[in-house]
Amino acid sequence: MGSALVSDRLYVRESVRHSVKILIVGHFAVGKTTLVGALSEIKPLRTEEQMTQVGESVDDLTGVPEKTTTTVAMDFGRLTLSDDLVLYLFGAPGQERFKALWHDLARGALGALVLADTRRIEESFDVMTLLEERGLPYAVAINEFDGAPMFPEDELRDALDLLPTTPLVTCDARDPASSTQALISLVEYLIESKKRESA
Repeated sequence: MGSALVSDRLYVRESVRHSVKILIVGHFAVGKTTLVGALSEIKPLRTEEQMTQVGESVDDLTGVPEKTTTTVAMDFGRLTLSDDLVLYLFGAPGQERFKALWHDLARGALGALVLADTRRIEESFDVMTLLEERGLPYAVAINEFDGAPMFPEDELRDALDLLPTTPLVTCDARDPASSTQALISLVEYLIESKKRESA
């Protein structure tokens, strides 16, 4: 391989021996595509399409009238964590009609980062239920939209009915540093969960 291609990060380093698959999930219009784009070291694969009048009956734009596109299959990004470890990020579409895709995307995933929006917190329940049914561990990141109401952590935990051990953080999906911290909270949780299982 030419060193220019490797340095441009188009290809995975030859030293990489391990890969981890992480799902980025959440309800419709919560910022999954944005977060994958903020974290990915490569140009992310996106399957966004223009929303049409036909979709108005199934895609509720309440609170997000500026949204004009939607993911119809998945988002994909890559993040190299060390010389021998790479992280693959799979963003799942948020609408009920794409539920079948979730099962395929979840295969082989180590865990999931759930994005939530305080303006539509109740829409997160179906997402978390799907993960729990699959036995997939997850952390929750509140995506701080401009103008969205803010609540104390204990109120958010109660509203989301989270277990005490489930990480809950805030992030700005547009900001790589903030998104990275949310991802770190999930990875640390996964590591701790594995330690507890093997103890």
